[in-house]
Amino acid sequence: MKSALLNLSRVATRFMGAAGLVTVTALTSLPAQAQTINVVDVGGALALLQDAIESYKTVNPNVKFTFTKAPAPELPGKLKAMQAANRTDIDLVLGGTDILAAGIQQKLWNRMLPEQNAKFPGVLDNYIPPARKMQDLTQGEALAVVFMTGGPFLQYNPDKVKQPPTSPQELLSWCKANPNRLIYARPANSGPGRTFIMGLPYLLGDKNPKDPVNGWEKTWVFLKALNTCIEYYPTGTGAVMKELGQGSRDMTVSVTGWDINPRALGIVPKNYQVAAFKDFTWINDTQYMMVPKGVSADKMPVVLDLMAHLLKPAQQALTWDKGYFYPGPAVKNVPLTMAPKESQDVIKEFGRSEYADWTAKRPHAQPLDAEAMVKAFKIWDLEVGAQKFK
Repeated sequence: MKSALLNLSRVATRFMGAAGLVTVTALTSLPAQAQTINVVDVGGALALLQDAIESYKTVNPNVKFTFTKAPAPELPGKLKAMQAANRTDIDLVLGGTDILAAGIQQKLWNRMLPEQNAKFPGVLDNYIPPARKMQDLTQGEALAVVFMTGGPFLQYNPDKVKQPPTSPQELLSWCKANPNRLIYARPANSGPGRTFIMGLPYLLGDKNPKDPVNGWEKTWVFLKALNTCIEYYPTGTGAVMKELGQGSRDMTVSVTGWDINPRALGIVPKNYQVAAFKDFTWINDTQYMMVPKGVSADKMPVVLDLMAHLLKPAQQALTWDKGYFYPGPAVKNVPLTMAPKESQDVIKEFGRSEYADWTAKRPHAQPLDAEAMVKAFKIWDLEVGAQKFK
């Protein structure tokens, strides 16, 4: 799991830091002094983007990067503490809808649009249509950088599961008949986990799939029932795939990237299969670029330039990667034929013909908005997962 590459401009603009409004005067070039940009990944996007970020040095030789990873639930508190101390040491955050939502709710991010329209000309029109819809979730506070059709569907060991479930009711029956053989990760820190719970209201016919508080009555009843035959919930999807691949579990909920990539890496056996729920709705997923408030005025032009670089088609082509966030590119006109040969070979060997069929035939929906997602995570944590995190 690695890969990606990118390029762009300057602009007079203002940024809100933790301590107040910092004005950056018009720039005709990037700062000449060396800059170290600290990048934190909370959603696995470095697997797609680290090479692309490093390639930015060809545009700006004075920049260096540090890369760290953090669990999505822990980062907001860390950023708040930094911002309260007027000392933000994180310059760019890469993550999914979980950290995006938490950051919007807690007012952690610098606004990107429309404030930075001049830096990202035509960016909204440049996104593929489903990624453009995912961009709406940002409320202007982030930029989509990679896109995945998502899920939810089931991924399973065909030697253990001879007749995979095709409905939530069949899944519950299978789970009760095979206790502790189904696993999924805590939704607040797992793309497949949150995709699963957000897809259930469509499958179960709940009255409002966008309202986890008042519209998910059937979903919460189902998840609590399913909880009775699940041993525990890992805090990340990587642990789920490890257990699935090692044979300690037989089935999990999944999304396109978490099906293709672990098999390509040998974490999960190549012959493991996927099964769609009858009449399911895709819950699409996206990784975003977010800039915390409090980033220094001398670093901000570099960060914005880097973000623009990462949205270039040549760099986006690298996000096909090894299927980690399938398909990967968020912008138009980046077919698989533009990707490195290694990526093309992986997708040809480990991709699935079902995905094209499901993508064309099944409806697509956006995840919950920021406020609703945070509420859904809290309800799941308190009423479903409770004492079963590990």
